[in-house]
Amino acid sequence: MTLILNLYDGAIALMQRILGEWFLPTLARFTFGAVLLFYFWNSAKTKLGDGIFGFLHPNENAYIQVFPQKMEAYGYDISAFSGFDTLVVTAGTLAEFLLPLLIVIGLFTRIAAIGMVGFVIIQSLVDVYGHKVGAKTTGAWFDGASNSLIMDQRLLWMVVFAILIVKGAGPLSLDRLLRR
Repeated sequence: MTLILNLYDGAIALMQRILGEWFLPTLARFTFGAVLLFYFWNSAKTKLGDGIFGFLHPNENAYIQVFPQKMEAYGYDISAFSGFDTLVVTAGTLAEFLLPLLIVIGLFTRIAAIGMVGFVIIQSLVDVYGHKVGAKTTGAWFDGASNSLIMDQRLLWMVVFAILIVKGAGPLSLDRLLRR
């Protein structure tokens, strides 16, 4: 048994020397870019108002996505929303573009990942309580199914963010370049 444990320990030590500190953060950023970057950008694009500064004037769809019940109560009239509501929708739209970009290029990665954690928590709460998605979409942990859009998928997203918060962006990043 000692021989097996020694072989195992040796293999792990070799793997750690090869992969070092660069592997996990680089993999996390790659995974985020490959799986979630365009998910968030495509969602943000549906919220843009007209013109080059459309991100500063979100459209009706933005309000529907962020404040679904309030939008219905106001008869889908954007002008009925308060300045604070408009600020929330505008900030959310900007965050949906900016935070993923920062993660992919590796700039202020830890802060961007923390921001994405907050964004995904709010997104999930709006989905469950604002859009009132059903139990099948919400899902549950430890239920034997791994395909719910909220509890299962978004937990996996949080793992990617946790790696970036703890490990940073890794060596192939603007964070590293700025530190030189």
